[in-house]
Amino acid sequence: MITRPLGKQDYDHIVQVIDRWWGGPTSALAHPIFFYELGSLARVVEHDGIMVGFLFGFIAPGPPKTGYVHLVGIHPDYRRRGVGKVLYQSFEEEARAAGCRRLKAVANTGNDGSIAFHEATGWTWTIVEDYAGPARPRVVFNKNL
Repeated sequence: MITRPLGKQDYDHIVQVIDRWWGGPTSALAHPIFFYELGSLARVVEHDGIMVGFLFGFIAPGPPKTGYVHLVGIHPDYRRRGVGKVLYQSFEEEARAAGCRRLKAVANTGNDGSIAFHEATGWTWTIVEDYAGPARPRVVFNKNL
């Protein structure tokens, strides 16, 4: 597997496949701002020349300076093969090199797969009531660097 920065062709491909990869309407989360303005830490993973995963992340100034994982997608045929771990490791290295002191991600409550993945890779989590507005709780993940 090869990890590399996300390019325009990758972004165009992602917006075409993300709803299938996620199993429902998700393409609005792949807003172009996460490529054009905040895309310096966006990454893809390729296997045999095929994009099998991507991560949109950026640095939030803080304090503390934080690497924020916004959106991750893994090709359904490549799940549970280490693609997510490779993406997160690459993002963590880049965030650490940029001076970040922690990482953060957010998921909908009930996303047991995301909770299990983050726990297995050293993140802590808590459910924050009203995080996304009244009666809209979210799971907030954190990892200190």
